[in-house]
Amino acid sequence: MADIPEFTTRPELAGTFGMAASTHWLASAAGMAVLEKGGNAFDAAVAMGFVLQVVEPHLNGPGGEVPIIGHDTRRGETFVVCGQGTAPAAATPEAFTSLGLDLVPGSGLLAATVPGAFGAWLLMLREYGTLPLREVLSYAIGYAAAGFPLVPAISWAIASVASIFTEHWHSSAEVYLAGGDVPAPGTLFANAALAATYQRILNEAEAASADRAEQIEAARRAWYDGFVAEEIAQFAATEVMDVTGQRHRGLLSHDDLARWHARLEAPVTLDYAGYTLCKTGPWGQGPVFLQQLALLAGYDLVAMDPGGAEFVHVVVEASKLAYADREAWYGDPEFTDVPVAELLSAEYNDTRRKLIGDTASGDLVPGQPGGREPGLPRFAKSPFEPGTFRGTGDPGLDPATGEPLGGSARVRGFGAQARRGDTCHLDVADRWGNMVAATPSGGWLQSSPVIPSLGFCLGTRAQMFTLDPGFPATIAPGKRPRTTLTPSLALRDGDPYLAFGTPGGDQQDQWTLHFFLRHVHHGMNLQQAIDFPAFHSAHMPSSFYPRQAFPRRVDVEGRFTLDVIADLRRRGHDVVVQRDWSLGRVSAVSRHGGVLRAAANPRGMQGYAAGR
Repeated sequence: MADIPEFTTRPELAGTFGMAASTHWLASAAGMAVLEKGGNAFDAAVAMGFVLQVVEPHLNGPGGEVPIIGHDTRRGETFVVCGQGTAPAAATPEAFTSLGLDLVPGSGLLAATVPGAFGAWLLMLREYGTLPLREVLSYAIGYAAAGFPLVPAISWAIASVASIFTEHWHSSAEVYLAGGDVPAPGTLFANAALAATYQRILNEAEAASADRAEQIEAARRAWYDGFVAEEIAQFAATEVMDVTGQRHRGLLSHDDLARWHARLEAPVTLDYAGYTLCKTGPWGQGPVFLQQLALLAGYDLVAMDPGGAEFVHVVVEASKLAYADREAWYGDPEFTDVPVAELLSAEYNDTRRKLIGDTASGDLVPGQPGGREPGLPRFAKSPFEPGTFRGTGDPGLDPATGEPLGGSARVRGFGAQARRGDTCHLDVADRWGNMVAATPSGGWLQSSPVIPSLGFCLGTRAQMFTLDPGFPATIAPGKRPRTTLTPSLALRDGDPYLAFGTPGGDQQDQWTLHFFLRHVHHGMNLQQAIDFPAFHSAHMPSSFYPRQAFPRRVDVEGRFTLDVIADLRRRGHDVVVQRDWSLGRVSAVSRHGGVLRAAANPRGMQGYAAGR
């Protein structure tokens, strides 16, 4: 049994007033500032979300999306805010195949869905927050107008696409290469156009009414049916170069934005080991986390070494089964009947668990919930067909983030970097017992050109659709893509106990799973569980263009022992050893017995928690 580490990279914070944790210290500080002003967890989360759009433009932006899970103690209610925008009305499979495409491109304008993050933050602010819009938006406006110090990753991201900006995306060059060179890490960076966009929205909202709720609604209208929607639609109608090597115009229209609204939904839940885990619906991959727990419920995880080969093997093999069901069955439940109850049932997972053997599976095997026959699109089947090369190769993933890197490109500069993007995460708990977890993403500076008048770019989330007809995730007008974004919230005896999450694409529900299991079964505090050596499987098809899969591949941090690595290879896993501190960026907050706690990830050297 591995010893629980006494040393951690930073302390697990503890207090009684409030906790905020995120992937950037400036966002965490803004969240604490809102709590100090008397705002609640929902106010703080909104402020943090807008700050992250400014200070982590390589990880998310105003043109992206966000799923949010929260618990409101006043109402005794756990809720999901769906901030995942839908496909445009013109987004049919034929719209893409007529252009000679068999996948939705991972860059440019064709993959844009309705930007859902803005509407989601405002919906939560209106329904659950207490502060006016100015109080939560001022931090983002300040950083966009006056500037913020660049973290090295932003400079690296800009450098990786500098040739694209100068040759093809001139509006992006004007923002991110304003002096002609890549801005150096630590330099003060401002985005005047984005600051002006936020400020104009705020001005229009305050001019519309003195009432808080009416101001929030006026801001939403300015975005989805006002000047922002007009500028987005006009820019989307232009042609820009994308990863296909061709110039394409987007499909997004003003009407697409005007018809869309963020929505409140009930979470999908599973009871496990005395906790109730809450996730988004199957328009995201959230239920994968729950199904992994349902499969692992048949094992004595407490008796396993959390850093040992048996633990890694069992967890990876369970992940393969749950993710196979994701590929076959998940999609927007308004368009397809997703058998969530069957997928999470004890009977179904008792049967599925029998497929986990002593050696690594090289197949993608979806199940038959309710007796239904599964189907898989072509990109999901081909890596597992006989004769396909199964050795170690470029996994198409950044080992630190789980986001896409690899794949061929037809235009110089539009290789890995053109599609590389990542995600943010934030968690908040306040003194009244409210709790929030949110995972903003999309609208990356690397994936689409800046809209000059607005200072931000559109997202590319439609790349997660398939163009093959007849599948739950087949693209259709007004449909939500099956996103990878997946915040988590756990209840204990009906009370909010733990909010957590991570960036990382398809790996999010693997890295958070390991964190949760080590906390619940092995007695690690939040920081210990975050710091413990991480791993993930790259076996399942990527949700990102070009939709690669690497059967049997398992990435492990180099802090695993040589004996464990050798044991995993003996079991048939294609083990790739990554840097010691490179996999996952989990953050978390908790509340129990009147004590609030928080922890953040040292990986990436920018996540921080704050609290008192």
